[in-house]
Amino acid sequence: MRTVYVNGEFVLEKDAKVSIFDRAFLFADAVYEVTSVLNGKLVDFDNHMKRLNRSMKELNFGPKIKEKEFLAFHRKLVDINKIEEGIVYLQVSRGIAERDFAFPPSDTQLTITAFTQTKKLIDNDVAKKGIKIITIDDLRWKRCDIKTIQLLYPSIAKSEAMKQGVDDAWMTQNGYIMEGTSNNAWIIKGKNIYTREADNLILNGITRQAVAQVAEQLKYKVIHKQFTVQEAENADEAFITSATAFVTGVIQINDRKMSKGKPGIFTHSLREAYIQQALATLK
Repeated sequence: MRTVYVNGEFVLEKDAKVSIFDRAFLFADAVYEVTSVLNGKLVDFDNHMKRLNRSMKELNFGPKIKEKEFLAFHRKLVDINKIEEGIVYLQVSRGIAERDFAFPPSDTQLTITAFTQTKKLIDNDVAKKGIKIITIDDLRWKRCDIKTIQLLYPSIAKSEAMKQGVDDAWMTQNGYIMEGTSNNAWIIKGKNIYTREADNLILNGITRQAVAQVAEQLKYKVIHKQFTVQEAENADEAFITSATAFVTGVIQINDRKMSKGKPGIFTHSLREAYIQQALATLK
């Protein structure tokens, strides 16, 4: 049975409890981060903490996090649960308060929880075969740049994709692709790689930022520009990035088969190069 982290304590998952008055439970008033684990160590942890701090600042959370303490309990969770490859899920809630739409006092104690999951990240069957996606209208709120736990609509979109016999959905606005349900969207045309510019309508993924650097090292030009569904369907290759998918090829968009129905050559090269860079960031 897993050991999890709840407000400074390490407890068995069956004993983990939070208050019914926690604002994460009542208002989805919480933010989160998912940090990958390779070889028993954390991937790109510092950048995850930077984004966590930004999310909290954007939502006017009161108390500040202590990054050294966060690193310590992440490492201890990985060690206790013997995670060689997988993730640490971290959630920070505004805390416990009487139900009220107004924020509670700024000195309200945060609720901090975390747990691990074992996952195959490198030798991954999904990455080997690629994924099929559909496009679906994006009906989320307009602050997708904040990594909140408000994930019901992405869950609806993912479930609709699975109902249609595919793996995931890319969400669209006015014919332009925003991002996937839990990943960033990319296409390749010639020696150019396109991904949407980072603004309030998408999450600027930590893996996304790292992959852009890797792509440029491989002599591809990364263009941060929105692209249409039609442009995606007519691209040479397409892929997604996320903390758990790393770089995973898209082999079908709607009814359009991509790169002969298998992950493209460059997508494969980019995945391999990203993994090597990720291994260099272990902490």
